[in-house]
Amino acid sequence: MTTITNIKTNTRTFVDLDLNFNIHPIRKDINLLTNEMAIITSMKNLILTSHYERPFNPDLGSNMRRLLFEPLDNITSGSLQREIKETISNFEPRVSIKNIKVSPSPENNSYNVEVVFYVINSPNPITISFFLERIR
Repeated sequence: MTTITNIKTNTRTFVDLDLNFNIHPIRKDINLLTNEMAIITSMKNLILTSHYERPFNPDLGSNMRRLLFEPLDNITSGSLQREIKETISNFEPRVSIKNIKVSPSPENNSYNVEVVFYVINSPNPITISFFLERIR
C-alpha cells in the first residue's frame, strides 16, 4: 500500500500493484491499481486470507474458511458479518465501514456479501458485492 499526497491540492492517491500481474501494453510494466480499485482489492484479499497464511504476520487475515463449513443459516451469517467487520477495521485504515450485509443463499450453497464503506476523506460511499462459497 502506497499513499501519494499532492501538496498543492492536498489530495491523497492510493496506489497498489495489480496482483493479476497483467502487463501494460505501452509501458511494458505491471499495471497499477489506484484509489478505489486499490482499496477494494486490498479488502477482498484481507477477507479471503486465513490466519497464519502470511509469513511473519500470523494475525493478518480472517477465519472465513472455517466459518464457511458451518451450517448455512443466519447465525453463521452474523458470525461472518462480525469477522468481516473486525478484519477490515483492524487491517484497512483507509476505509470507514458504513454497513455490512451477509445473507445466506441455500440454493447456491453460498453467502451473498455486500459491504458499503467510505474511503477516508471522500464523501461518496462505495459498495462492493461478492459471494463467499466453500471450495473442497
